[in-house]
Amino acid sequence: MIYLVGSGPGDPGLFTVKGVRCMQEADVVVYDRLAPDPLLAHARPKAQKIYVGKKPGDHSMSQEDINTLLVELGRAGKTVIRLKGGDSYVFGRGGEEAQALARAGLPFEVVPGITSGIAAPTYAGIPVTHRGVSTSVTFVTGHEDPTKGESTVIWDHLANDAGTLVLYMGVGRLAEISARLISAGRSTETPVACIRWGTLPEQRTVTGTLEDIADKVAEANLSPPVITVIGDVVALRYEGLDWFERKPLFGRRVVVTRARTQAGELSKKLEALGAEVIEFPTIQVRPPEDFGPLDGAIRNLDSFDWIVFTSVNGVEAFAERLRRHGLDLRAVPRQAKIAAIGPATAERIQRVGLQVDTTPDEYKAEALIAALAGESLKGKRVLIPRAKVAREVLPEKLRAVGATVVVPPAYESVPADEGRETLQRRLLAGEIDCVTFTASSTVENFVLAFGGEEVGRLLSKTRIACIGPITAETARSHAIPVDAEAAEYTIPGLLKAVVDLLTAGNMSKKSR
Repeated sequence: MIYLVGSGPGDPGLFTVKGVRCMQEADVVVYDRLAPDPLLAHARPKAQKIYVGKKPGDHSMSQEDINTLLVELGRAGKTVIRLKGGDSYVFGRGGEEAQALARAGLPFEVVPGITSGIAAPTYAGIPVTHRGVSTSVTFVTGHEDPTKGESTVIWDHLANDAGTLVLYMGVGRLAEISARLISAGRSTETPVACIRWGTLPEQRTVTGTLEDIADKVAEANLSPPVITVIGDVVALRYEGLDWFERKPLFGRRVVVTRARTQAGELSKKLEALGAEVIEFPTIQVRPPEDFGPLDGAIRNLDSFDWIVFTSVNGVEAFAERLRRHGLDLRAVPRQAKIAAIGPATAERIQRVGLQVDTTPDEYKAEALIAALAGESLKGKRVLIPRAKVAREVLPEKLRAVGATVVVPPAYESVPADEGRETLQRRLLAGEIDCVTFTASSTVENFVLAFGGEEVGRLLSKTRIACIGPITAETARSHAIPVDAEAAEYTIPGLLKAVVDLLTAGNMSKKSR
């Protein structure tokens, strides 16, 4: 089966449920430049991915070759996704691909996608139709087939139509198109909006009139992909309908340094506020080299009076190891009390089915020690399943009050630097507004990835936000100036700190 799937306008959240299902079935994904990269994550791990390019003036593969490729893959018995930007049948040449498959006698399905001609104006605050303003919309290509000799677009008819005109791929010919519409009778004062990368955090909108839009676009150096909207509906943007561009972090670029398995929560919250998120996981979480100490603790669980969790990773690793031994949470002795370092860890503990007895008001080891101080720990046995390498403050303080503390490695946090060169380039270019650090280990590994001498130069044009004082102290120890610390040492607390930092006084990029 060959699926011709429209990937939507760019925002991965606008991809269809059926599109996701088809991606999960595919042996091969054939994709375009405008198909959002995050959608490729829906493909099976072993699926082959073939990039066929197709940007203006630079086609990695001709349309005829793409048609041939799809036929060859289909004849080889593969399940294929042809992933195309927007909708396959709206200026996407999907009809030609469908014809090639039909002529070859191959089965195919077409899965529509949200076309950018509707989505980009919507995200720019422009309804393409509106009661009392425009009751029709016309979609027109601004880049016709150069081999057909003459234009088949009847500009005279379009000029005399009072409805909305939406141009695809026309920004390179905007001056010519505007002149033709004006000469055919359209008013020079007709509102126009050009929207680049619509629905994405880097969306940019330039507005004007038919008379001056070409000059404004040239001045703004607006390059494809651009959707152009011509008509009175453009004025509605100024009545408060530009909801997307009003988001507090719209246009901001924020780096998330958490492990990829944990980055999702912070990344999603930042994106919901309009930010472009660049994930640079400085940590990879993996099992410890030796499970012996943890397995020994699990065999003797009934000997412990307290189990203390200092991270979500510790909770998940502990629960997973129980399952590996054919056990569940009933193995945890009833007399054992459970402590969590913070609300996120406590929530995960409760999610796996345990009751939390103690959570400190301040989410760090020192505060957890204080919270436990009210308990008589002398002679008590305390289990702390945690990372192989971590601060020793908590075990040492507990031992000092007479507790027997067992600290088996439940997981390891090892350095990672995926995407290092790309991030380095963007930091040096001053394209990043904020780098976030969620633990001392993310700071240490960031420094390790780039080198201590290079970090100061890399971060000189951006702002730094840390989840709390311990992480901030680690950053300063590497001569990294910290611009914001979360008042509450949680992901929501860090999110608030980032928003406050990047929206204070309509802040411009930092230059130290």
